[in-house]
Amino acid sequence: MGASAAIFTFQNKCPYTIWPATSSGAGKPPLVNGGFQLGPAQAATINAPTGWSGRFWARIGCTFAPSGKGRCATGDCGGVLQCNRAGSIPPASLAEFTLNGTQDFYDVSLVDGFNLPISIFPSGGTRNCGSVICAADLNRACPPVLVVAAGNGARVACKSACLAFHQPQYCCTGAFNSPTKCKPTSYSQIFKRVSPTAYSYPFDDPTSTFTCKGANYGITFC
Repeated sequence: MGASAAIFTFQNKCPYTIWPATSSGAGKPPLVNGGFQLGPAQAATINAPTGWSGRFWARIGCTFAPSGKGRCATGDCGGVLQCNRAGSIPPASLAEFTLNGTQDFYDVSLVDGFNLPISIFPSGGTRNCGSVICAADLNRACPPVLVVAAGNGARVACKSACLAFHQPQYCCTGAFNSPTKCKPTSYSQIFKRVSPTAYSYPFDDPTSTFTCKGANYGITFC
């Protein structure tokens, strides 16, 4: 890896095709125009410059026309293959990164809900560099009130309590917009039990923020 870049390697370990997507932070360049297709057992790499920040996620159940327009069952970014700067429509499992050069910050976030397992594996870096493993299928443990189901009844995603109820105590907004006021709920604790190193609600920092320097990153789905 060069000093000015990080290399992301995506691996699809799902038994079905997925459509990984990328969304860059404000003022940061989009990577691969925001999205691509990845079949079962396939891998792909993306180079990112120092200073880049953004997030990755996977879309499932997608159908796209040759024009690149279409839709996905989960993780859609506005009905296009290449999300460019558009973010995901929740619920979606997110891998988030800030590449500072001197120290990278990264995490897996389920704050916007869950659609499929996603894990981060740093390689070649120094300073902590822990793996963030979210390999379990949270859809199986999802409470009925949070379930997103396909037309055939199959569970395809799990909403966050914030997305489902729009209440400040679940969203950490309004009077609950501080770590001392917004605490884990029975719903976020289900997410935490299934994926202990992932963000389960907005102020879940102590066990969910990871740092590394000079690493490449593997991102594994399923």
